[in-house]
Amino acid sequence: MNRLAPTESPAVSRHINGQLEGSVTPVSENAGVAIDRVHAQYTALKEQLRGIIVGQDDVAEQLWIALLCRGHAILQGMPGLAKTLLVSSLASLTHLSFRRIQFTPDLMPGDITGTEVLEEDHTTGKRVFRFVEGPLFGNVILADEINRTPPKTQSALLEAMQERQLTVCGKTYRLPEPFFVLATQNPVETEGTYPLPEAQLDRFLLKIHVRYPSRDEEREIARRQTTDYRFQTQAVLDAEQLHQMQTLVRNVVVADHVYDAALDLVRGTRPEEGLLPADLSAMVQWGAGPRATIALLLAAKARALLHRRCHATTADLAAMALPVLRHRVILTFNAEAAGIDSDHVLTQLVESLPALSAKATA
Repeated sequence: MNRLAPTESPAVSRHINGQLEGSVTPVSENAGVAIDRVHAQYTALKEQLRGIIVGQDDVAEQLWIALLCRGHAILQGMPGLAKTLLVSSLASLTHLSFRRIQFTPDLMPGDITGTEVLEEDHTTGKRVFRFVEGPLFGNVILADEINRTPPKTQSALLEAMQERQLTVCGKTYRLPEPFFVLATQNPVETEGTYPLPEAQLDRFLLKIHVRYPSRDEEREIARRQTTDYRFQTQAVLDAEQLHQMQTLVRNVVVADHVYDAALDLVRGTRPEEGLLPADLSAMVQWGAGPRATIALLLAAKARALLHRRCHATTADLAAMALPVLRHRVILTFNAEAAGIDSDHVLTQLVESLPALSAKATA
């Protein structure tokens, strides 16, 4: 266990308990106790998920990181990889309400936000408008195949994701807390789809790739699905406990050299900065903006907390570099024609930075 380094424990403890100047939200209990509690709850959550989902541990961790950061995620993978089951299971284990929206070409904004309906009051005989909530009024929202619906409906998510509120017929309605949007995309189907604009992609904290299972994992999946296998799940935490964990994330310590490494990585994706390696400079058209720096540091803080640490490291930055940045880097036509994707460019960039090269992960 590596919660508090001996040389920095007093300062770290004071900071994470909200007693240093500039601390945003105080945490009432001892730092070590709080971190142990979060780790115990996360371990219990993983054990419950493994009874339902085979493999996908990295995907589950990244989803949990997005939830702790009060962010949103976009999940990309082929059909049949348990994306919907993973999200619904995560919601059920946290006592959160789950809503699934199947995005289709004929879906209208009012279908997801809700609308006002005219009703007659049988007592007075007067007609009044009553607002009927749409499926966005939930805690965990699965926007299934979000690229299949037109931009008009896609943009209806923007206010909900950023402001956590909806404006319908001139009235503003607050969304429940916590509020987490998970959108899914099929990576191979492009006919009849509407790719998300960069401005909306930037609202997603993470873009998570779901890979095929290994041979052993696929054997276990087949065994469970072709027998009478059953697993009785138990809720791990409630919304109030989740809120406390989200508050704790903001108080995880980040040293100056970690801030510098995050800046080097994000600014390195911008061609005008001249930090890209020579063989990559012609492959990137637009780099990531300041929102990416914030997302990278928050994700690193959440990952450190889940790994039982009260301080983020450059290893956390390297581990979160791809899911945070892969949808924020726009490649040139030459790179796409050569079959090079953003993961390749980002991996090369991470390996070129001395502070991160030893920590790079696939």
